[in-house]
Amino acid sequence: MDIGPAYTPLSPLSFLERSAEVFPGKTAVAYGERRATYAEFAAHATRLAHALRSLGVGPGDRVAYLAPNVPESLVAQFAVPLAGAVLVAINTRLVPEEVRYICDHSGAKVLVVDAALHPAVAPSAGGGPATAGHIVTVTDPESGAAPDPSVGGISYEDLLERGADDPLPWTVADENAPISINYTSGTTGRPKGVVYTHRGAYLNALGELVHSRHTPDSVYLWTLPMFHCNGWCTGWALAAIGGTQVCLRAVEPDRIWRLIDQEGVTHLNGAPTVLRMIADSPAAHPPPRPLVVTTAAAPPSPTVIGRMEELGARLVHVYGLTETYGPYSVCEPQPGWPGLDAAERARLLARQGVGMLQTDGLRVVDETMADVPADGETLGEIVMRGNNVMAGYHDDAAATADAFRGGWFHSGDLGVRHPDGYVELRDRAKDIIISGGENISTVEVESALDSHPAVQEVAVVAVPDERWGERPKAFVVLREGAAVEMEELAGHVRARLARFKVPDVIEFVPELPKTSTGKIQKFQLRAKEWPAGQRGVQG
Repeated sequence: MDIGPAYTPLSPLSFLERSAEVFPGKTAVAYGERRATYAEFAAHATRLAHALRSLGVGPGDRVAYLAPNVPESLVAQFAVPLAGAVLVAINTRLVPEEVRYICDHSGAKVLVVDAALHPAVAPSAGGGPATAGHIVTVTDPESGAAPDPSVGGISYEDLLERGADDPLPWTVADENAPISINYTSGTTGRPKGVVYTHRGAYLNALGELVHSRHTPDSVYLWTLPMFHCNGWCTGWALAAIGGTQVCLRAVEPDRIWRLIDQEGVTHLNGAPTVLRMIADSPAAHPPPRPLVVTTAAAPPSPTVIGRMEELGARLVHVYGLTETYGPYSVCEPQPGWPGLDAAERARLLARQGVGMLQTDGLRVVDETMADVPADGETLGEIVMRGNNVMAGYHDDAAATADAFRGGWFHSGDLGVRHPDGYVELRDRAKDIIISGGENISTVEVESALDSHPAVQEVAVVAVPDERWGERPKAFVVLREGAAVEMEELAGHVRARLARFKVPDVIEFVPELPKTSTGKIQKFQLRAKEWPAGQRGVQG
């Protein structure tokens, strides 16, 4: 079909071009004393794009970044695709072997690394630096970290000196070309490279603007890692609307509250564990401006939702995966919900909801790909498709074909559809507990435990049981100064759930293992409970 000469391929690059013209003197990026206007932001991206080309970076080449939420990471979201290349943002908590694997698998021609993270890329007995290509080091005075000479390469300042200020087109020839590759956590094997396109990033950014209620007055605080799904496409979204982005090197609750006050923060994103840290901080208080908090990465418990609302925050609950550019669905509030009591409203808001406006919506299907009844009880797998589902896994055709069997992307998440059409996540397929033929949702048990005032955090996993096959076990972190016995917690759950769902064992632990985005790593907890080679190692 001829789409005509007026057609323009979609790319989030156009967002920065527009804001640099419309808001040239407005603050685009803030980081401590550093400030950059939109005109300066666009100029920095242009110079860096030229500089990358001077290193031999061409169309389709990969440029990797291993850096925290500093301005250089934000500029990369525009500069790398402006150079025609593909951005590979690497998890900053990975060990050297994992960083090396991602650089090798993606074929990164350049690796830009924060000096504080040099230990993850330095030469070792196992080989040379993480990439055989060019290494560029960013030195951030805030970290106080000096570069490791053994890493070699050049400084970020030296790289920029190689750039130029000549304008570059903020367009692409093919909107379905890759803009980034984001690697999964790799908890059950080697991480997979998830390919995002210019079109998908453009549309997902617009969805973020609508559902998180952004405006040109938005001041967004980077509590979510930029390496995680490219920060859910929020960097592109804020540039589109002309908002201000406040960079944050590390998630420190007291500092977050200082920045909320000092910068007039209106929005932030984060996993429920991050929200709990913020709400439980001694510095917590009603913010000076209305605060919208968008949360995902794990189902937020009604308790967390209630605490954030008590502080005056407006919570937006979204759901998605790395393979869906981050958020794909949203728990869209209904007109009658504000009049409900707090507990019932929080219960409804904890659901994963409906597809965001830029998506093709959610389905919950059985093994034959038929939709399950919308009864709030029948369990099925959540599947998605559309513009905001990955183009595929980089260099892994078999995994791509398996993920899209039946023409839909299979999330591996189990859920139900309620009569009102809203989807609720019940568990990861690997997390669901099958005890004596009965399904037990770990999320449901965790929510019941989390509602006890002494509980700070909780994770529930399956453990082997001679009679029932497997049973739930809870790992609980208590609030500071709290004291409670196992039987009291078990009774608390028993009053809320069927008896067979009550954990047989509740173990009190000082902390839970987590990913860099705050998601609890249940596979580590299971691995300690199961014989080698069985469920704990596989999950």
